[in-house]
Amino acid sequence: MARKEDFNPSVPLPPGLDIGAIRRAIDYIEKELADLVEIYYEQANVFSAIVGIFGTKVLDSVSNYEKHRHIDTAQQRFPDLRRRGAGQKPKPQESLESKGSKRPWAIQSHYDHPGWYIIWRYLVDPTKSLKPGKPVVIWRVDIVFLEKSDWKYEKSSAGEAGGGRTHTFDVKNAAQKLKGRAVYQRKDVVIRDGKPVPRNGDN
Repeated sequence: MARKEDFNPSVPLPPGLDIGAIRRAIDYIEKELADLVEIYYEQANVFSAIVGIFGTKVLDSVSNYEKHRHIDTAQQRFPDLRRRGAGQKPKPQESLESKGSKRPWAIQSHYDHPGWYIIWRYLVDPTKSLKPGKPVVIWRVDIVFLEKSDWKYEKSSAGEAGGGRTHTFDVKNAAQKLKGRAVYQRKDVVIRDGKPVPRNGDN
């Protein structure tokens, strides 16, 4: 289980969400990703999407938040999850988006909706030395409420010649916005040269 001492109970959470559910979610995500780590080496952005998908799946099972039952909304729009009983069009305060990221601060989306965001920050440890038997470790979980004004538009760099990326929205000053918003952070992981690594090694 994720260690209790790595949780910060003072971080504001979406209404109805508790640390117990987040703790169970971390364990489930790490367990399921162990068999999928090869995808990370093939296409890391797809793997990050899978992390977010597993986050949605487990919170639907263990928390007061449920997946949106409208398939188009759940897969293409916002939010991934809504507070149970919130109705078909939940208010931002009752909306929760689940995202996975290997980067320590960035938050990206294809939209700029206001609402709660939970970001599962992960690292891949092929030696399994950080957590025995676990090649993928959730090292931090950020939870933050974002307003529409927190997002900045990044236009597409794709063109007829091929290449480039589709348009996205990035959170402005993400590191500052996330200050004090880590509900879970492993104390044996540090950020070095812009990436998370075990405190006592570089694997």
